[in-house]
Amino acid sequence: MISGLAHLARLGHAGYVFAREGVFALVDTTRLPLPARVAVSLARLIERPMSRVSANRLATALTRLGPTYVKLGQFLATRPDVVGVSLARDLETLQDKMPPFPQAEAEREVSTALGKPVDALFASFGPPVAAASIAQVHRAEVITEGVRHAMAVKVLRPGVERRFKIDIDAFMFVAHNAERISPEARRLRLIEVVDTLKRSVGMEMDLRFEAAALSEMAENTRNDPDFRVPVLDWDRTARDVLTLEWIDATPLSDRARLEAQGLDLKRLARAVIQTFLRHALRDGFFHADMHPGNLFANDAGELVAVDFGIMGRLGPKERRFLAEILLGFITRNYYRTAEVHFEAGYVPPHHSIASFAQAIRAIGEPIHKRAAEEISMAKLFMLLFEITGLFDMRTRPELLLLQKTMVVVEGVARALDPKLDMWTTAEPVVREWIARNLGPAGRIEDAAEGAVEVGRFFGDVPGLLARGAGLVEQLDAITRNGLVLAPETVADIGRAEARRNRWVAGALWAIAALLAVFLLVR
Repeated sequence: MISGLAHLARLGHAGYVFAREGVFALVDTTRLPLPARVAVSLARLIERPMSRVSANRLATALTRLGPTYVKLGQFLATRPDVVGVSLARDLETLQDKMPPFPQAEAEREVSTALGKPVDALFASFGPPVAAASIAQVHRAEVITEGVRHAMAVKVLRPGVERRFKIDIDAFMFVAHNAERISPEARRLRLIEVVDTLKRSVGMEMDLRFEAAALSEMAENTRNDPDFRVPVLDWDRTARDVLTLEWIDATPLSDRARLEAQGLDLKRLARAVIQTFLRHALRDGFFHADMHPGNLFANDAGELVAVDFGIMGRLGPKERRFLAEILLGFITRNYYRTAEVHFEAGYVPPHHSIASFAQAIRAIGEPIHKRAAEEISMAKLFMLLFEITGLFDMRTRPELLLLQKTMVVVEGVARALDPKLDMWTTAEPVVREWIARNLGPAGRIEDAAEGAVEVGRFFGDVPGLLARGAGLVEQLDAITRNGLVLAPETVADIGRAEARRNRWVAGALWAIAALLAVFLLVR
């Protein structure tokens, strides 16, 4: 009960900040019941004057509430199924920028994490050059065999884990209660949304996971002709500190500088799209935060990516789905595109493939009639997800992250080459993957893997039989002696039941109080 009140207090503070920043002005009150309309009207009375003209009130409020709310906003930008397309687009503009924490604290964190004084680890350790909600980056130098090397050192923000845990517990409190009373909340799977956010940001706050992602990406792309990642320094990396090569290159956001260096912007634009698709299809592992500030072009014209805190994964089924969907739209084979949805199990079998193909044609044909520079794969997937809702396709978080990343990647590529033809650019990568994985070579490889799995199964048969015999003996003992609960288990059940009764009583009192308020308002 006490923890519930604490959660309500924190959420009340968040509501106050939302009200002050004018977030409730974004709420359409026409469909709300009278008490809710009254509550929104009252909340709007305390708006700050400046908030009434702010273009992005929600982003401002989330930034004021701190790191966890910033991450929540960025995460919800990938879930238009939860917050709606319009709000998701607004949240994409949310900047993950925070004031830096003091240099002395950063050096103390580095020394504690790596077990040595900063002077013993680095030849120099400069002030922060960038600060975000979870960590900040410093420019440092190391000396190897008499040569100085510039390094980027990412340091976790002190106390961020404790703050995140408190806030995420409050979010989970809301999700559980919402799903208990609202069918719509259950449909949107709010508990799963919060749990996914918890896992995602939890991994971001252990910088060894980012180091591992960078290492995996380096292995996957070591033979790619137009893409590379920074070299990682494992000896100066720990849970709270990540050290890697400093990238001295031009950010893709600086078009004027790229042109001044004589780089081929059209080739760079194609490389951005093809690199992303190659990673998603070939590797099933892609950089999910490819905004212009995280992408650079070096003097050789190679793309260099940084910041591997947010990564996406696609399993074999999702990769085949992506490849065949794209090829289906490229070749205008809408019936095959529909079949892929059913084969993947995304659309329930009681629906008609022909009807679904008709719905997909309604998306595809207008796109093919547009000029090359107007075609958007990201918009295609957004429209596709809207259509699939009519055919009971459940939310696929991994595909939504893919679609969100497509939006960003296309924006970067279009900034470099506004007339880029997405279909022509994507087709070689898609066809190569399909030929390799769904053609004769892929079938032979699948058959070989299947034979290995069959052999492994038969090798496990004796152990399965032995475990089965043990299970039969345990079931026999239960049927003879009955199922007995340990005294500790019985006591735990009693305590849980008592807590549930207290919650029920508290909830009834809260409902009675709310009814009284509503009656007074009416």
